[in-house]
Amino acid sequence: MLFNSFSYALFLPIVFILYWIMPQKFRWIILLLSSYYFYISWGPQYVAVILLTTLVSYAAALLMEGRHNSTLYSRTLLTVSVIVCIAILFFFKYFNFFTENIALLFQKISIPIQPFTLKLALPIGISFYIFQIISYLIDVYRGDIRAERHLGIYAVYISFFPKVMQGPIERGKKLLPQLHSRHTFQYGQASYGLKQMAWGYFKKLVLADSLSVYVNQVYNDLPSYKGLSLILATFFFAIQLYCDFSGYTDIALGSAKILGINLTQNFKAPYFASSIKDFWGRWHISLSSWLRDYIYIPLGGNRVGKVRHSLNILITFLVSGLWHGASWNYVLWGGLHGVFQIIEGFFPWNSKKSPFQRNKHYHFLLCLITVPCTFLLVCFAWIFFRAVTIQDAFYVISNMFDGIAQFPAYIQDCALQMGLTLSHLSYNCLPLVLLFLYDLASLKTDVIAFISRQRFFIRWPVYLFLLLVILLFSEKGVSTEFIYMQF
Repeated sequence: MLFNSFSYALFLPIVFILYWIMPQKFRWIILLLSSYYFYISWGPQYVAVILLTTLVSYAAALLMEGRHNSTLYSRTLLTVSVIVCIAILFFFKYFNFFTENIALLFQKISIPIQPFTLKLALPIGISFYIFQIISYLIDVYRGDIRAERHLGIYAVYISFFPKVMQGPIERGKKLLPQLHSRHTFQYGQASYGLKQMAWGYFKKLVLADSLSVYVNQVYNDLPSYKGLSLILATFFFAIQLYCDFSGYTDIALGSAKILGINLTQNFKAPYFASSIKDFWGRWHISLSSWLRDYIYIPLGGNRVGKVRHSLNILITFLVSGLWHGASWNYVLWGGLHGVFQIIEGFFPWNSKKSPFQRNKHYHFLLCLITVPCTFLLVCFAWIFFRAVTIQDAFYVISNMFDGIAQFPAYIQDCALQMGLTLSHLSYNCLPLVLLFLYDLASLKTDVIAFISRQRFFIRWPVYLFLLLVILLFSEKGVSTEFIYMQF
């Protein structure tokens, strides 16, 4: 698996060297070949899918451009091209889910029917680049951007290798101009990119992969666990998922920055969020902003009555859940976030006119309460995200406090069930403290840029210390794929 191994660190210098020695007008060729290499390495059949969606959207955008967006012609072109893209996504990702649920519905009314399913491998990154294509088509239709004439550069925009598997979901108005721009090598930018990649590898290899051992141990054999073990595994999963996904994003953003390209920041210390709304302004930002601009606002946003506004929020989050996977678990997970956000909208301290928001001292005191509460609500929803079935999720919820009346035994049973010792906890404490301090500092400053500005005898010990932590604390013998690759 190229991206989630150190082989990526060997692949990147080759691309990096070829990119910078190539004349500017031919650099897109290096990026395109590198991007399609990823698809071929996963399977040649994936190339056909991304080629088809690229050609359809490229042609549709050119045909739409210059025509008034109220004409039947342009609306038809947009509708047909979006339907083609969604149909491809549906075929690979949701077809079996749809047929299985239709068969189950018929069985409920005593009509025996066997579901027709297909053995299809989900193309890598299809959910990400399909949403990117849809946003591009809508932006061209609205006249927000011009249709890209250069087919090669447009193909790079869709398949750009750093973001190929897990985003971020880039908008045409940001990435396409950068692919056309003349870039010169800048040492500071390349240095920043390498440091960002190192931090991404720290989060993935040291934290995400290590915590996955405990999470998989519990969630893959739920009947064997009760009590605090279920709570601890859920907290571990919350950190694992964050480090896994944001770790990929850091590697992707760092890789692109070495090539002189700035991708969208996808995470901003999400577990320091003071509300569910704030959480979605910090977690998977490119997806949440996509849902806001292309689902929530077209539905009416908050410019409608309270009931309709609540419905708009709920629909948007249900779409978010379904986007993540063909399972009712994900739909319920998205619905929970929608319900949480609707409920918190009724609390007065969320109003901009509230003294808790205007007075920094009141706001700080409020955050001491709301930040932990938000984290607990997010973790509760993660149960449905991680559990294989809804029944498994309810097993976790109904058994997580089993035996809490005997609190010493409650803790001791958890340690015995999960094989945790004081040395295990102490060993994992340092990486968690580093993550906490980094995210806390990132609320006020760019941590990487801040360290880079320090004197040589300060910044280099920090770099060497991080490298040493990666080498010593990486989970040996554990090789896990990035979690969001399945979406």
